[in-house]
Amino acid sequence: MYVGVDCGTQSTKIVVLDVEGERILGEASRPHRLDEGDNGRREQSPNDWLEAFREAFREVVIKAGIDARLIRAIGVSGQQHGMVALDAQGEPVHPAKLWCDTETAAHNAALVEQLGGEVGCLDKLGLVLQTGYTASKLAWLREMHPDAYRRIDSLLLPHDYLNFWLTGERVTEAGDASGTGYFDTRTRCWRQDVFNAIAPELDPERVLPRLIASHEPVGTVRSTLARELGLRDGVLVSSGGGDNMLGAIGTGNITPGLVTLSLGTSGTVCAYSPQPVRAESAMVANFCASHGGWLPLICTMNVTSATTRVRELFGLDLPTFGERVAAAPIGAEGVSVLPFFNGERVPALPQASGSFLGLTSLNTTQANLCRAVVESATFGLRYGLELLGELAEGASQTRLIGGGAKSPVWRQMVADVTGTQVICPQVTDAAALGAAIQAAWCDRQEMDSLDALCARLVHLDESSRADPEPARVEAYHDAYGRYRRALTKHHGVPT
Repeated sequence: MYVGVDCGTQSTKIVVLDVEGERILGEASRPHRLDEGDNGRREQSPNDWLEAFREAFREVVIKAGIDARLIRAIGVSGQQHGMVALDAQGEPVHPAKLWCDTETAAHNAALVEQLGGEVGCLDKLGLVLQTGYTASKLAWLREMHPDAYRRIDSLLLPHDYLNFWLTGERVTEAGDASGTGYFDTRTRCWRQDVFNAIAPELDPERVLPRLIASHEPVGTVRSTLARELGLRDGVLVSSGGGDNMLGAIGTGNITPGLVTLSLGTSGTVCAYSPQPVRAESAMVANFCASHGGWLPLICTMNVTSATTRVRELFGLDLPTFGERVAAAPIGAEGVSVLPFFNGERVPALPQASGSFLGLTSLNTTQANLCRAVVESATFGLRYGLELLGELAEGASQTRLIGGGAKSPVWRQMVADVTGTQVICPQVTDAAALGAAIQAAWCDRQEMDSLDALCARLVHLDESSRADPEPARVEAYHDAYGRYRRALTKHHGVPT
């Protein structure tokens, strides 16, 4: 048995995977509290993640109906970019600043300039720093909370922190490290000169975690924690990775020809590449994959986070919200939304806010507003998909994951907006499944390749398949054009 953990923005999810039986035996989750501020602050307490892990783990073992001593390895996926700064005792010096935190936008702009602009960033890192990456968070902490900054003994990402709690080891791997902003994504190593420019008082040899390969174990679960969780001694903890990287494994997107698209709190679009990619757009992140190779990726910050705001504004449950979306026509009778409630990364608008456009006395209906926010979140992902260029154009299929993937209306919308066949894995929380598969790969390398494990364990849900329909594709093309013109008019984004 293998355990996969996904520590996301909204919750920690855990699955138990039976490799021989080729099935998930149990799933459980626990929510997290998000601390928000009007200035773009988005923070969480790492202790909340640990408590959520404990509670979800106890539940999933019961649901799976197994003895926890049968578990051989654990894999951890985590929300990318979060800064977990620890003191010498391993305690956080400040709450974890998250991927969706835009409070550090000015610091990011200053760092990009300091590194020589976009050209300098690409030369040093293989990507361009974005607001939300760990680098600007560290610069922010140095300026705004110097006492906490001076106490830093190590800098970890969320998944690294959970691995540290499980094993006592401070390590990371190339996939998640790609999103720090001080890691060379082409050579897969820390860029110490960049780190020194961000935090000159800190010694990168001391504070940065040791890098391991994706197939290597972090270590084994600490004996005291193993006893608390009911595990046997010697349970392996795999390298883990960022949620996007583990989500790619959990959808079988480990070879060229597929696109993984996530309808989660944020939205991501990624496609596997066997070599580094130098994209035409600075918004494409040349991240490493958490199984070898690269995973060029774009991330939008407002997907289910935006649709949930509108749904809760009207006091609707999910089924009723879906009915409202389905009741409105394509294009929402002229209503457009720029859903940048959290600012936006793609396009790069960290200080933007949300806008509802084209409202009249006739089209301002609950159904149109609901549909418009879902359409706009999907248009944002199409915008990102276009930035991937040939990697996306050559894709034969889009594998859809995340909470929004459970909606038949939204699945069909993605197919029609992108003009590509869409299908969901049977397990739509693919990051947790990918973490469990990676854990099995770590434990069973002499028996099973990752390709073989994905072929056996990533099952597609044929009932979820949605094929694009030409008339709808054309209607969405017109609505997407209106969305792009709104981006240009209100935010100066080139058409």
